[in-house]
Amino acid sequence: MKPLKQLFLLLLVGVSIPMTAMDYKASLFGIKSDGVTLNTTSIQKAIDYISENGGGRLVFYVGRYLTGSVFMKDNVTIQLQEGAILVGSPNPFDYQKVLNQPALILAQNRKNIGVTGMGVIDGQGFTVANNIIDLVHKGLIKDNLTDDRPGASRPFDLYFMGCSNVRIQGVTFKDPCAWTLVNEQCKNVVISQVTLDSKAFWNNDGIDIVDCDSVSITKSYIDAADDGICLKSQDPASLCHNIYVYHNTIRSSANGIKFGTASFGGFKEIKIISNIVYDTYRSAITISAVDGATVDNIIVDSLRAVNTGNAIFISIGERQKGKKGRMRNISISNVYVDVPSTKPDAGYRYEGPVEDMPRNISPAAITGMPDDMIENVTLKNIEIHYPGGGNANFARAGLDQLDSIPEVLAKYPEFSMFKELPAWGFFIRHVKNISLDHVTMTCGKPDYRTAVVLSDVQCATFKALTITAPGDKKDPVFSYKSTGVVIEK
Repeated sequence: MKPLKQLFLLLLVGVSIPMTAMDYKASLFGIKSDGVTLNTTSIQKAIDYISENGGGRLVFYVGRYLTGSVFMKDNVTIQLQEGAILVGSPNPFDYQKVLNQPALILAQNRKNIGVTGMGVIDGQGFTVANNIIDLVHKGLIKDNLTDDRPGASRPFDLYFMGCSNVRIQGVTFKDPCAWTLVNEQCKNVVISQVTLDSKAFWNNDGIDIVDCDSVSITKSYIDAADDGICLKSQDPASLCHNIYVYHNTIRSSANGIKFGTASFGGFKEIKIISNIVYDTYRSAITISAVDGATVDNIIVDSLRAVNTGNAIFISIGERQKGKKGRMRNISISNVYVDVPSTKPDAGYRYEGPVEDMPRNISPAAITGMPDDMIENVTLKNIEIHYPGGGNANFARAGLDQLDSIPEVLAKYPEFSMFKELPAWGFFIRHVKNISLDHVTMTCGKPDYRTAVVLSDVQCATFKALTITAPGDKKDPVFSYKSTGVVIEK
């Protein structure tokens, strides 16, 4: 993309670009590049000095710079030149916290800050995690281990809370102990051309955007053990607003691009444009509201997903009684998805679990609640290739059993949570006003199920629906307890 066009796009989503002042070499502050000296105090003093003297860049040149947690200050950018590696300490006691969350690079309520350059941030997450486990067993750290895996004591690579005018560009983030790159309640955030190698330990999310306003994530590569790009809403009084996700490539042992699971406030004015997802265990795109969030005006356009466990998963739930989500105005267009018959994340150190079995390959699903329908959904120019082979002798959900398919409103939302579904292409339930325009689906092998199943749907329009399934003479659309269903040629 040309620089002027990129600038226009950033301004379009309301993202300002923080400028920096003069450069300061890391060596001026006694910061050592030998990979052995712990530089935490020296790096912190350098950041403090630069901030107190008008701002600028703290520049790291070729070398390995060992450090514990450092806190960003106003008007300071960490610049990692090519060959510079900021290495997280293997000692869990070298990490500090913001709001009870440890991280290697931390910031709270700061402005005009950044991490840029062609260098690397290495969290050494596998080593840190195992050292935490050892300290927990010795009684030196308290942590509720799950399957001998630590939880809240694991540091992120980067955690910014309540900051404004943030730029994260060019850097490679690798081997986090927990999530990798997290911005929470921040405003005006530019994340561009970063590389995330986040497979060192379980629950390694790639990029997490939590209740932020005006964020641009562009031209980045993410390979994550958990969700690739994840929008979350932790605060019922806040929301993710004005988010632009453009031209990224994502590999994940969970979901490619996901809204939730934390979904207390909302997600509004989100654009997911021209992204690639591959070798992904769960869904290429997941949009969920299970904690009371409002989801409104979401655009997904030009998404290509190859070797992914599921194409599209959209759902409303009620994990806490009385907190129902609200979802409307979802547009998904120009999508190509290839769903394999085999496990798509095979080879990850932490593969996704084999869960909710027995079941055949799951369809895409759009599911609201009986008293809280998803409204105004448009699917246009969608092409999905399924392997087929659904066998009723392995697992069966017949069209005469639609009332018995569980709602599972309190469950963690994943496409597999219903277990067997009676459709191989799309299962749509509790939805009002949905349009499928030029949707093409192919089924590689004969499947006992129907291509599209509607249950409790009000006003559904199909235009140019193309279904290819060997030996299948069933009607492509089955409608149950639904009204206003129109199928056009």
